[in-house]
Amino acid sequence: MRTPPRVLIADDSAVNLKILHTRLSAEGYETVTAADGEQALAAAETERPDLILLDVMMPKVDGFEVCRRLKQDPAFQFTPIIIVTAMGDAKDAVTGLDAGADEYLTKPVDQQALLARVRSMLRIKSLHDTVQAQAAELARWNASLTQQVAAQDDELQRVGRLKRFFSPQVAELIVAGVEDPLRSHRQEITVVFVDLRGFTAFAETAEPEEVMRVLAEYHGAMGPLIVAHGGTLERFTGDGLMVFFNDPVPVIDPGPRAVRMASEMREAVRRLAYEWERLGYELALGVGVAKGYATIGAIGFEERADYAAIGTVTNVAAHLCAEAEAWQILVSPRVAEDVGDLFEMEDVGTLTLKGLRKPVPTRNVLRLRPATHAA
Repeated sequence: MRTPPRVLIADDSAVNLKILHTRLSAEGYETVTAADGEQALAAAETERPDLILLDVMMPKVDGFEVCRRLKQDPAFQFTPIIIVTAMGDAKDAVTGLDAGADEYLTKPVDQQALLARVRSMLRIKSLHDTVQAQAAELARWNASLTQQVAAQDDELQRVGRLKRFFSPQVAELIVAGVEDPLRSHRQEITVVFVDLRGFTAFAETAEPEEVMRVLAEYHGAMGPLIVAHGGTLERFTGDGLMVFFNDPVPVIDPGPRAVRMASEMREAVRRLAYEWERLGYELALGVGVAKGYATIGAIGFEERADYAAIGTVTNVAAHLCAEAEAWQILVSPRVAEDVGDLFEMEDVGTLTLKGLRKPVPTRNVLRLRPATHAA
């Protein structure tokens, strides 16, 4: 409702119009006048009053019909109408109220009573307008919230689809619009290679459906651990996994993170191996972990790409994994230096790894140190 409120006065008596106009104007109301029913309908349409004072006996269209037409218009259903007329019969009051009038006053009207009715009707109109405005605002908020939820749902779906091909960290950077997150770059990372000892022999003798079931159990155990420790899954190769740390999102203590993850993977696969052994499958885990610089970025073609790490560090981790016996976690010297205070380890000698000119002093991670485990 506007301030000051606008009142439409419709009466065919110029005297009555002047009296009401003067009295309402003195009370601070803005007034609009009409001398017959047609003018009242036209003024209501153009001026959109907050309240209407309506005489009944008017030329062209009487007050009852004006009231009836206005109340049938959705724009005026909640606009208060006070009929002010010399027609004092009870049936006339009923006719006026049936036409939609909110008040019915007979002339001569006590001016104070009329003003009290005007104030009362305008308070109701103000409350109604407030409720309508709040409802409209709530509808806008709901629409905005619906749009935000839809946008977030769309983004989650996009991230979910991207996570089928990229690690969660890479997928989220792509959706966030980070500038060229897949560009090639150089970064120091810790690489973990994992695979199952005995898998080749198992796959040659087991039914394909059983091979896929075992892989599903294995991957189902490995995946949550990779996510929990903030690793970037570079690839699946059957029973083999390559995970690296410190890219594309830098992490604190990538070496300890990597070895903790590898240790938890070993325990998870040990639990699976009990059931596999019961079924006659001899499977165990082998892990290799190395630290160094690699070239990282997208490799592939337009329709299919992987986020990959390439360099000597990946070769070292892969070959350490290949050398690992059942349940061993073999680590390179730099990784051993990073985690020496956290894990008990044993020397396994200096290994000559395929493709590398220099032998690699290697250690096997046994377990968390007791003090670390207790902490």
